Amino acid sequence: MKRILLVGKMNDVVKDLNTFLSQRFYVQVCSENPSVVIGMLDIVRPDLVIISLVGAIDIDAVIFNKLKTEHDELPVLTIGTEGERQKFLKYYEDRQFDNLIRPISSQDVLDAIIKKLDLKEGEYDLIPQEDTSGKKKILVVDDNAPTLRSMKGMLDDKYDVMIANSGIKAMTAMGKKRPDLILLDYEMPVCDGRQTLAMIRADEELADIPVIFLTGVSDRGHIEAVLDLKPAGYMLKPPIKDKIIEAIEKALTK
Repeated sequence: MKRILLVGKMNDVVKDLNTFLSQRFYVQVCSENPSVVIGMLDIVRPDLVIISLVGAIDIDAVIFNKLKTEHDELPVLTIGTEGERQKFLKYYEDRQFDNLIRPISSQDVLDAIIKKLDLKEGEYDLIPQEDTSGKKKILVVDDNAPTLRSMKGMLDDKYDVMIANSGIKAMTAMGKKRPDLILLDYEMPVCDGRQTLAMIRADEELADIPVIFLTGVSDRGHIEAVLDLKPAGYMLKPPIKDKIIEAIEKALTK
């Protein structure tokens, strides 16, 4: 499945495009904050970047420069009026960048993606949608495989459960399917719970998702450090089924 990084303000243009394209590609929506975009380029490793220029005054040229100098083989489509495009005119001299004049239909954007990536028939078919019967979607993030299996077993009957064994894979999973709540291990190697939460909160599309920390350390100083991040809650590991469901339901109703 081709990966697309969709950059821009979280407005109707971006939301509608995300809904349409997610039926055929893995789409990660990203705010126009340059540091967030730069980080997501390394995490998602997209096949194509789409930048919405709606409100181009807030789009930083740092993003364009980064794409041109360090990701020059990565194709980029921008969506904006001719006036919005003018701010970044010099970048369109290279074949890496193309602009789609808005207003433009989602189908026209899809056609441009197919052309830009030289996709063959069958490489952009509709992705079958799972029937989750209206269940809330819970993402469990933990580097410990037995913990993931245990948590999934506890919650599967009541929720649509996704799992990820690292913070980076969690961000990728959330781009594909937005969860209603995240159970996040605080102690993980490389990208720990604190760093993962920072990435979640930096993404406007994900920032309001409630996060419950899971921690295996119970001393007071550690718990205070967890609570300083203002999560929706925290649970000591190993979690007890009734208590974790109670915490999830409490967080979902806030």
